[in-house]
Amino acid sequence: METFSILTIMSIAFLGSFGHCIGMCGGIVLAYSSIKIDPNSSKVSQGVAHLLYSFGRVFTYTLLGALFGALGGVALFSNNANGALLIFAGVVMVLAGLSLMGKIKFLTLIEHSFSSSSVYKKAFQSILKSRSNFSFFLLGMLNGLLPCGFVYFFAITAASTADPLWGAFVMFIFGISTIPAMFGLGFLTTLASATTFRNMMMSLSSIAVILYGVFTIYNGYDYITNPTKTLRDCHSGK
Repeated sequence: METFSILTIMSIAFLGSFGHCIGMCGGIVLAYSSIKIDPNSSKVSQGVAHLLYSFGRVFTYTLLGALFGALGGVALFSNNANGALLIFAGVVMVLAGLSLMGKIKFLTLIEHSFSSSSVYKKAFQSILKSRSNFSFFLLGMLNGLLPCGFVYFFAITAASTADPLWGAFVMFIFGISTIPAMFGLGFLTTLASATTFRNMMMSLSSIAVILYGVFTIYNGYDYITNPTKTLRDCHSGK
């Protein structure tokens, strides 16, 4: 995967985390911060708790990336099929970007209320009651399973790599790029209510998603029209 793609993924994830991620998962961070963390504990202890939560999310995202990368690899049969996969991924990325901008309701249509299921609620409540450090990691893992349009975008990107290792890498990069926003939210609750700042970051990430989608569509077209090109070449920019 070329440096351009990696930097783009990091930029989209970082910018989007201050808009979409805080809006989607901010409530969970605020909940465990008020219930599980002793306000009188040291900043180091609180920081460890927030980091463990984020590492749990990253772990789940990485596993999902490997799964989607593997599924993308299974779907490959010919140059046309490979190129079609990239074009499909690019179109989904563009739709996701327009949805993040509020132009269409694409992401809201594919986000389901998995969190309202009894199994999820029981697991969440049980982990929320625990005070062990490992429970923060488990809570992060559980959070990583929440249906989220932003996660879907990166899952499609992972699938377009058609490789479990690269797919895992894409989702790993996504996960660690969202840590600053979620970590900061744990200490600064004002981030959750900073609407103007969040909207600005969301707009920037939406534009980046759309541009990356267009780039992916071009890669798919180039793949179909260039019979000698491999999917690895496509992701390496050759």
